[in-house]
Amino acid sequence: MNDISGRPLAVITGASSGIGRELALECARHGYDLLIAADRPLEESAAACRAEGAQVQTVEADLATPQGVESLHAAIGGRAVDALLANAGHGLGHAFLDQDFNAVRHVIDTNVTGTLDVIQRVGKGMRDRNAGKILITGSIAGLMPGTFQAVYNGTKAFIDSFAYALRNELKDTNVSVTVLMPGPTDTEFFHRAGLMDTKVGTDKKQPPEEVAKTGYEAMEDGESAVVAGWKNKLQAVLANVTPAEVLAEQHRKMAEPGKV
Repeated sequence: MNDISGRPLAVITGASSGIGRELALECARHGYDLLIAADRPLEESAAACRAEGAQVQTVEADLATPQGVESLHAAIGGRAVDALLANAGHGLGHAFLDQDFNAVRHVIDTNVTGTLDVIQRVGKGMRDRNAGKILITGSIAGLMPGTFQAVYNGTKAFIDSFAYALRNELKDTNVSVTVLMPGPTDTEFFHRAGLMDTKVGTDKKQPPEEVAKTGYEAMEDGESAVVAGWKNKLQAVLANVTPAEVLAEQHRKMAEPGKV
């Protein structure tokens, strides 16, 4: 792809819909060729990105598994990745003690284990070349205890923290790390997480294209972190000064099942 076209290569995970699809479109509009991955069909996203002038390769794989990550790594081959947009992730609603632990494990393995595996594999190449941009989709959910979304918020707390640490480890290189922290966004996330009987599931949300534009611009500018949307920026500021027990109770009001 990029070896032939001369265009830089962006790898985007979780690109079948929502924020990931819109991140792929942002990259396509700004001159990247793409390798997009997700555990769901990607042809609609690929067609939209090709319409923007990009060459697009797809990998349909579950990045919660070592085999899925290996499939993506094999598709990259020896090519230089100029931008990695690590966006794959999903949530899980309802009380932790009532959740199927296989579903719990899949959230952790998607949001944390698989994401870190992809970042390490691609990041090593960037460090060796002393060039590259990494955008990691975290969440403002990582700033608060997630009552009735305990596992999801915990994974995003990990990712938010990890992104800052990795950025510092790479501060003497030309590899940048940016964490995008969206709030509730109008995607399939809430259906997939079983949150449509909650306040947060049914409230109005930010359009994914706005979130993606904010994240893409922050990545290109080499910023450390960006919160998408002014309401979310305010919430992030307040989370830093609000006791954890209060935040947990506030989250309960948003995410408790049957409280629409």
